[in-house]
Amino acid sequence: MAHTSHPRVRVRRIYDPPGPDDGLRVLVDRLWPRGLAKADAHIDVWPKDLTPSTGLRRWYHGPEGEYGEFRRRYERELAEPDAAEALSDLRARAAEGPVTLLTAAKDPEHSHTEVLLHALNAA
Repeated sequence: MAHTSHPRVRVRRIYDPPGPDDGLRVLVDRLWPRGLAKADAHIDVWPKDLTPSTGLRRWYHGPEGEYGEFRRRYERELAEPDAAEALSDLRARAAEGPVTLLTAAKDPEHSHTEVLLHALNAA
């Protein structure tokens, strides 16, 4: 397989069983997933600095929430020092091997995970 400059990062739902090629399993939700025992989650790291702030999450799921604006606000949060450092650390881990971002979001393609995946691949 040819070397690629993009990290090997993918998104999966936390409720799916772990796969043999998941690599580093990273929970990227601020809240623990409902109905899931910690022992069953098989989480390696839970970097809360990479998750959308509580205020942003509540805004997005409220009546004013709109994905394009959510994406812009979350990108700003990811540029803040603690989040930028956590993003850099995760990008370095992805350069070493596969990384799976885990979320409870029902529609990961219209959630923070899509923004995070883009940020990780935009090195």
